[in-house]
Amino acid sequence: MSDSDVYRSRSISGYRKPNGTSMIRSINVVWLAVVSSAVLLVSASAQSPKSCSDLFALKLDHVEITKADRVPAGTTIAPPYPGAPGIGPLPAHCLIHGMINRRKGVDGQEFAIGFALALPVPDAWNGDFVMQGGGGGNGIVAYPAGANYAGDQPALSRGFAVASTDTGHQAKTGAFDFSFMSDQQAYLDFAFLANAEVADVAKQIITRYYAKPAAYSYFVGCSTGGREGMILSQRYPAVFNGIVSGDPAMRTGLSNLAIGEWIPVAYNQASPKDAAGKPQIDNFLTDSDRKLFMDSLMKQCDARDGVADGMIFDPLGCSFDPAVLACKPGQTNACIAPAKIAAIRKAFAGPKNAYGTQVYPGFLYDSGIAIKGTVPGLLALGKNGLFGPYTTATELDVDKAALHASDPLVEPASTNLSTFVLNGGKLIFFHGDSDPWFSPLDTLRYYKSLATANGGAEKVATWSRLFLVPGMAHCGGGPSLDHFDMLTAVVDWVEKEKAPDSVIATGKAFPGRSRPLCAYPKHAQYTGAGDTQNARNFRCQ
Repeated sequence: MSDSDVYRSRSISGYRKPNGTSMIRSINVVWLAVVSSAVLLVSASAQSPKSCSDLFALKLDHVEITKADRVPAGTTIAPPYPGAPGIGPLPAHCLIHGMINRRKGVDGQEFAIGFALALPVPDAWNGDFVMQGGGGGNGIVAYPAGANYAGDQPALSRGFAVASTDTGHQAKTGAFDFSFMSDQQAYLDFAFLANAEVADVAKQIITRYYAKPAAYSYFVGCSTGGREGMILSQRYPAVFNGIVSGDPAMRTGLSNLAIGEWIPVAYNQASPKDAAGKPQIDNFLTDSDRKLFMDSLMKQCDARDGVADGMIFDPLGCSFDPAVLACKPGQTNACIAPAKIAAIRKAFAGPKNAYGTQVYPGFLYDSGIAIKGTVPGLLALGKNGLFGPYTTATELDVDKAALHASDPLVEPASTNLSTFVLNGGKLIFFHGDSDPWFSPLDTLRYYKSLATANGGAEKVATWSRLFLVPGMAHCGGGPSLDHFDMLTAVVDWVEKEKAPDSVIATGKAFPGRSRPLCAYPKHAQYTGAGDTQNARNFRCQ
């Protein structure tokens, strides 16, 4: 058995001694694991590369190292997309690029699981490993800095070894290129295999480079990365000690049904028509309609947390009903046409089939639902949708549309996380309340189902927490405090047994303001005294 085989048997098959628990294994298996670990460490020590460039010659089964360069201190990484911040300056590190399982697939296309690994200089390594999740259809190897949801300093700058991956294919036409799905293996890699494979290889390289394995391993992702984190907790429960899953794209087919069909169809029914009778969804609401709606919503729900500050911190306690804005007979001012109000209520309630069964949750009435931009809020849906123009239909057969909207290969539906929990795993969720793509109520639905399947809410709270982020759109943006450090929260929980009751958030939308994001079911409430801009004057209740 090779070193890589030994390591694979430990990290991917799920063998890991749970912290503070007894191992339910035979004595022979335990003894084999101990001996295998010792062999791996001795071998790693004997073969430790003397420099970063030596890693180029590293031999691992089914792995090709294509690049191994030392990156000098002070390097700054360009923004990954227009409008995004750059990353850095970064500390000196070794940057590894490689491919796993290179092969020819459908139509002779070249496929491989591409990955990158950033290794701090040995004296700066904190002993831990972080893997960053992907986004959209993946297909690119992002720079492994670990910058997202890590607070003011990327994980790499804080001493973590960091990995990233394209999950087995290269995007050809942009972030939402799903053409790779015609190749079965590429789809399986994207759906659930690749992240565990890359984590395995990254851990091997880390062990060789530092002559010791990572003490703890973490995964942090949002959207597709949030789904990946859930998949890892469910299918590979011993690979990561701590996982952060943000705005998870857990049921993409059904969310697309809600956003791309259910909501536009509801709005089309009440939209003005052009000369050809085609609905003009861009004109569904006027700017004055939208302002009236948001003013009424904020007046009723904003100050529930003790201060009117343009943010709704208790959205689940907000009982706002748009029906109060419907024009009464003869009324023309300070009201919205009843047909439009009915359309909004239907849209936000979420899709239901012919029998009245909810097929995807509704959406929250929140402060960011009227924003305009590349990804518009739910009250500003225009002709340019997330994947292209929205439907112009005025009718929808939900039963037919939902029939093939689910895919068990890619959806993280399992609630049996007993092995993850026995291994001491910690799982943090967060979700933007104004996410126009994936409903925060779907993440809440899953979180509640964890309680049902795992002994109740109090028991689940010992290893999983959910944080709702007021005003935040999909993974960031909106009238929100979208800058927070979930990495430290999960690290402190895993390594110090410090459960995160709250996480401090700031954001560009409200300069100088901070608030605690409170673990569900609590929310931030003003104490009634002190500066309302300062998080210290709020409590979780």
